[in-house]
Amino acid sequence: MFPSEGTAAGILPVESSKSAMAWGPIIGGAVAATGITLILILLGSGLGLTMVSPWSGESSSAATVGISAAIWLVVVQWLSSALGGYLTGRLRTKWAAVHTDEVFFRDTAHGFLSWALATLFVAGFLASSLTSLAGAGASAAGSVINTAGMAGAASAATTNGPDLSTSYFTDALLRPQQAGDRAREDDGAAATEISRILLQGAASGQVPDADKAYIAGIVAARTGLSEADARARLDAVLKQIDDAKVAAQNAVDEARKGAATTALVGALSLLIGAFIASAAAALGGKQRDDEEDLLVTSSPRSQV
Repeated sequence: MFPSEGTAAGILPVESSKSAMAWGPIIGGAVAATGITLILILLGSGLGLTMVSPWSGESSSAATVGISAAIWLVVVQWLSSALGGYLTGRLRTKWAAVHTDEVFFRDTAHGFLSWALATLFVAGFLASSLTSLAGAGASAAGSVINTAGMAGAASAATTNGPDLSTSYFTDALLRPQQAGDRAREDDGAAATEISRILLQGAASGQVPDADKAYIAGIVAARTGLSEADARARLDAVLKQIDDAKVAAQNAVDEARKGAATTALVGALSLLIGAFIASAAAALGGKQRDDEEDLLVTSSPRSQV
């Protein structure tokens, strides 16, 4: 409470016993913002599920889905922050004998606290379930492919067999020159040994020349190819392995960039949401005070 200009010298201002913090409007605005966030995210999830499909060529691209989701989350954050902040400002009681600047500060602080509380509600209790719901469509689309792939891998795997990650490349190396030659007895030990060599080469980044010559000899003996043709086949398969590694690294890098962009956009959206909530609370508080002042001045008692 501020002293009036006519306060006598030496008399200290009396501190108000009432706290400047009104938790009722803050909690009410936070609950309203959380509810609006839930409704809008459910709506966005429903719209997002219409963009994905398990059928080839009928889904939107991953970039389109990601950009749409980011834009929608920004819209959700701003709308919920505006509503929660505005309700916080309108629902608080009038601070009597308080300077206008102090009223503005308290309103913005209440709006900010309402936004922070709503953000904690969403992050703590709703984020995991909403994320699962938003990703249900993508999971359903990919589950069929993943299940089929795992079933095929499981049926091909044996207890002491070669590693599945190199089985295709090992088969490509040991493929006979004539399809009918497949009826010959397979040498499982050779396939397992080649797989170990390929795994070691993948871990170290290259296959030594001695190992290449050894593999080419096995390929030539198993397939009936000449040494030169076996070495050419080996080089072609090693190139396929390198291409697969590069493709996997590109996919990881794209995922990293997408995650970084999402984090930056999310942080910026939260900051703007905090500003919107504070400004909306200040606007709501001002309108609340103006309405009360107008009611007081227009009452019959004030006109006497």
